[in-house]
Amino acid sequence: MASLPRHGARPLSAGEVNFLWWFMQGSIMHPETRKALRAAWGLCDRHGAAWLAIEATLRHCYFHGPAIVFAELMAAASHALRKSGTMTAWRISRALRARGACPICGAGIGPSSPGFVPGRRLELGRDRAALREFMNETGAHWRDGICGLCEGSRAPARCRAHLLEDLAGDPLIRLAPHREFVKEISTRLGRFEHSFRWERRGTLKASDKAALISAVGWCCGWRALLEPR
Repeated sequence: MASLPRHGARPLSAGEVNFLWWFMQGSIMHPETRKALRAAWGLCDRHGAAWLAIEATLRHCYFHGPAIVFAELMAAASHALRKSGTMTAWRISRALRARGACPICGAGIGPSSPGFVPGRRLELGRDRAALREFMNETGAHWRDGICGLCEGSRAPARCRAHLLEDLAGDPLIRLAPHREFVKEISTRLGRFEHSFRWERRGTLKASDKAALISAVGWCCGWRALLEPR
């Protein structure tokens, strides 16, 4: 990961760790929370990466919750990118645009938020080592999908937000590469989600695991993911 740019993200606050701790304990499955996640296309880049980091550390990379949420979002994105006909760019942009804020940011929780967290849990919540290891292990399968604008490179891939910017600037851009890319992530992430079922145990591939990183990067943005401290 040393070749990736550093963005200087601030450590998670006690408030963020506390929220994400309860978030991963089951509140993500509440209907109103799922509705908010769908409206926001997940979380912001900071909190999307933080969720993965905490799941990686405290659940030893057992990413069942994130797999469910982002598999649903990538399926919706794949469906949206299949739109065609007149005003295609407008219809796709409308479908992919967030209709709400990141649920954590929307709750007023950020880098300076206080919270009651036992010291050891706060230390573990800020530890990115397990996520870094997971990303290194699967990197061959997600690196080509890093958004060039998030990374500050000439790479042609785009995250959702930067694809929307491109569409606003040029409604006639070629959508086929983006359509195929999102479809592939959706397919692989669907396999990853299914691998948590008892009858599918032992079917997991590195490329399917990597789809979770690709999905979070595409939905939420790559900048915080590229800084897994």
